[in-house]
Amino acid sequence: MIRFFMAKKDKKTVIKDTETSTSQIKQKFKSSPLLYIGSVFILVLVTVTFVGGDLLYRRGAGDLDLTFGYYDKAPITYVPGNTLANNYEQVSNYYLSQGVDLSNFYASAQAWRQAFEITVTHTAILQMMKRSNYSVPEKTVDKHVAQLPYFQENGHFSSALFNRMSESQRLSLWKEVNEELIKSNYLSDLFYRNIISKGEADFIGMMSSLMRTFEIISLSVDNYPESEYLNYARANSSRFQTVQLSKITVNTSEREAKRILDTIKNGTATFEDAARAQSQDNYADRGGDMGSRYYYEIETEIPNVSDRETIISLPRGGISDVIKIGDNWVFYRLEEQLRPADFNDEPTMERVRLYLRNYDRGRMEDWAIAQARDFISDVNEAGFTTAARWRSLEINSFGPLPINYGGVDLFTTLESFFPESDLQGLSRNENFWRIAFSTRLNTPSEPFVQGNMVHVLLPVEEIIDDNMRDDISYIYSSYWLNYMMEQSIQHYFINNPRMDDRFWDVFFRTFM
Repeated sequence: MIRFFMAKKDKKTVIKDTETSTSQIKQKFKSSPLLYIGSVFILVLVTVTFVGGDLLYRRGAGDLDLTFGYYDKAPITYVPGNTLANNYEQVSNYYLSQGVDLSNFYASAQAWRQAFEITVTHTAILQMMKRSNYSVPEKTVDKHVAQLPYFQENGHFSSALFNRMSESQRLSLWKEVNEELIKSNYLSDLFYRNIISKGEADFIGMMSSLMRTFEIISLSVDNYPESEYLNYARANSSRFQTVQLSKITVNTSEREAKRILDTIKNGTATFEDAARAQSQDNYADRGGDMGSRYYYEIETEIPNVSDRETIISLPRGGISDVIKIGDNWVFYRLEEQLRPADFNDEPTMERVRLYLRNYDRGRMEDWAIAQARDFISDVNEAGFTTAARWRSLEINSFGPLPINYGGVDLFTTLESFFPESDLQGLSRNENFWRIAFSTRLNTPSEPFVQGNMVHVLLPVEEIIDDNMRDDISYIYSSYWLNYMMEQSIQHYFINNPRMDDRFWDVFFRTFM
């Protein structure tokens, strides 16, 4: 019996970008490079000296326990020559061919993680098939082994090449061929169930055939003018009055709160001492002093209107009765009575701006929408370009673009036109797509809001591309569904309850 493996070195592993922990670490590493590394010193050390494969070679992989996790109790371990090692070699070779510097810490981490996830999928499929008692006939494995190009001479299997291998190599290779056939049969069966009809493929293709090109201007909600902030402050001046209170909070019982209040009233203890000794809130160490607070903050602090007005109306130094707020019993002392807001004071105006942005932002959006409507009036009078120039607004152009909600890679994406722009977020804005494809050509759209911006679109061209429809139909039927299935399988196994993922712990412990 011939016992080999399917070497697979003539088959390239396709590396795909997936939204998994690989991309998550990239985002976190960019935003906070010290989050995973710990200090600038270690960051510099790793960046200069770290090369995944070379480091393993220098330290000796046999001296390390590189078990990165378990699937269904089967270990995902790096051992030279095993599945994870081979996957890492293929992934790293691909990265190097793309000019990626694997001495960079992030790039190395990404390569290792991607190889790990590929290996998890491989292991998970084998475990599933094992539980199903599935096996490939030995003769089938032998047949595939005999067809490997490494053992061909003049187009035929060569026993001489075969005999050059040791028995242990033959057993190892045969085992790997067997595993590849098991996995191949599983995937073939899975994908066979997803054969799609020509009608479905044509419908998907038709979705991409209608495309539009656009111009767009954007107005920032945060450009809300100072005069409007001041008008708002004056119209809502009561919210920005200030008052100073102290409080004592008790979370055990109303009876206990009243007992503490009585000790203060009869002079047994001062308010400050009682707060430090018995209050159960963040102000205890300050003797209960809450500092100067705006009235709108007191509205949140004391939700009941009657209780709040009673406390605010106390004489200076007066102490309230015990009231219940949430699960606590609280009483207050009025330190300074309400003082009217001074809108000539910059800190007060900054608090007005903060309040408006956080609690009444709709007013700011309404202002920006009104500015957009004024711009549209100018467009109707003088044209899109001239109106934008009058208001010093930048015009961005993009397209041709089909309706592609969410930026599905099968079609042209909005993101491809704005790779580093806040406009990327528009792809998940239903209102954007509705307006973009319902507004008449060369007519400014109604304003719409996305995040901190109000936008106005001008559709300038519409085309129907039959070639694009045919191309998308073909890609969808011959590739796309299987591609999405592959991504789903990997995501499913990585997040499966049978998965014990220890990758990052082991990776950082080993390489740092």
